[in-house]
Amino acid sequence: MAIRVLTRPTSRRVITSTCKPPPSLANPKLQYFSSIRRIFQRYGFPISQIPNLLSKNQFLLNSNASDIEKSLKILTSLKPSQELLVSVVSSCPSVLEFEFLKDWEMGISKVGISNVSSSMVLNVLEVSRKFSLGPETLSRCIQRLKGLGFSDGTVTRVLEGFPMVIVMDENGLGERIEFWVGIGFDTKQIDRIFNLFPGILVFGVGNKLKPLFKEFEELGFNLDATRREVVRDPSVLRLELGELSRCLELLGSLKCRVPIKEKIYSEGAFRAGIEVKRRVDCLCRYGLIRRDAFKVLWKEPRAITYEIKDIEKKIEFLIHRMKFDVLCLVDVPEYLGVNFEKQIVPRYNVIEYLRSKGGLANEVGLKGLIKLSRLRFHNLYVKPYPECEIMFGRFVGDVEVNNQHPVGMWKLFKPKKYPESSKEDLENIKSFMEPFASTTIIK
Repeated sequence: MAIRVLTRPTSRRVITSTCKPPPSLANPKLQYFSSIRRIFQRYGFPISQIPNLLSKNQFLLNSNASDIEKSLKILTSLKPSQELLVSVVSSCPSVLEFEFLKDWEMGISKVGISNVSSSMVLNVLEVSRKFSLGPETLSRCIQRLKGLGFSDGTVTRVLEGFPMVIVMDENGLGERIEFWVGIGFDTKQIDRIFNLFPGILVFGVGNKLKPLFKEFEELGFNLDATRREVVRDPSVLRLELGELSRCLELLGSLKCRVPIKEKIYSEGAFRAGIEVKRRVDCLCRYGLIRRDAFKVLWKEPRAITYEIKDIEKKIEFLIHRMKFDVLCLVDVPEYLGVNFEKQIVPRYNVIEYLRSKGGLANEVGLKGLIKLSRLRFHNLYVKPYPECEIMFGRFVGDVEVNNQHPVGMWKLFKPKKYPESSKEDLENIKSFMEPFASTTIIK
């Protein structure tokens, strides 16, 4: 008997893989992007900034990765700070063009000054790349500056602080030097001014310097006094027209104790006005408008005598630690006049401790924190809570008062004590005086 075996015909199935190749293999551009990103990471660029840097500068993605790395190696050989390197590359990425840097690498050694700094070179490279300049332009600029009498150190400072000088024409530079010579500054003084304040090259002679010196004269400062102040601190030339006049007007209207006013004017009226301007600028950096800044200094003149760094420390503490708005200074300017270590910090620590323990019936503002006398503050917030005594510090009532005279001096002023008369002595005195009492005086 035959057996039929039924077999099911097999069909050929084509299995197609649905798996995609890795993105790095599928997209060469993405792979190249990753390699460029790793190069920047190796040279210390923040990871968060690299994608933005590459996406906004197609030049970098079109460049050869090895050339970019060579360019970064040339820049880092100058030993700049990490912040400066990132800043220059971010503001002018085309500075990484290898052929451009290769040309400059050979020219830097021939610039003609001894003390070449990394910040000077990077700043000059940034300007040169933007204006398509070569190293020969820098050499001509350096020779021009040295020809005007600047020392090597001043040339370096000028190129660091104002690299745009390499695109200035010779007449513009000569006009500025002629102005300083014309009003009586000698070569050493001019060199010092440009060394300390290279940004002075921005100021034009006709529209800035001459009107400013004319204003100084109209305010009563002769040329000798003005020269002394400019040589001492060239940054006074940052003053805008009318600014010093406004500062002196504030000083003239101050109502404060004589010792404070004497300290403000200790170095003359010109310097006092400059110190007001510096503190107004400091307050404006933290968000006050100029009118409010002048108002704060008028109400609290002691702030004019304090160092800028001390004022900044108080404002930083006010904003970031105490969480007050900087506008509170307009209502409580006394905050800038009290001692930071002995009054502001201890009082804040006490209030913060009581707030954390729920010991405050009402919220204490900046006025309540600063304007209360030491005794009043102690009685309200420290005396009821003995644990606050340590953080508040020694109370004024516990301070031992020193004697005004040395020990033992009181004995010199104490009346001499005589021994008491005996009964026998009293009888003798009485018997002696009786005859005189009975005697009648006859005219």
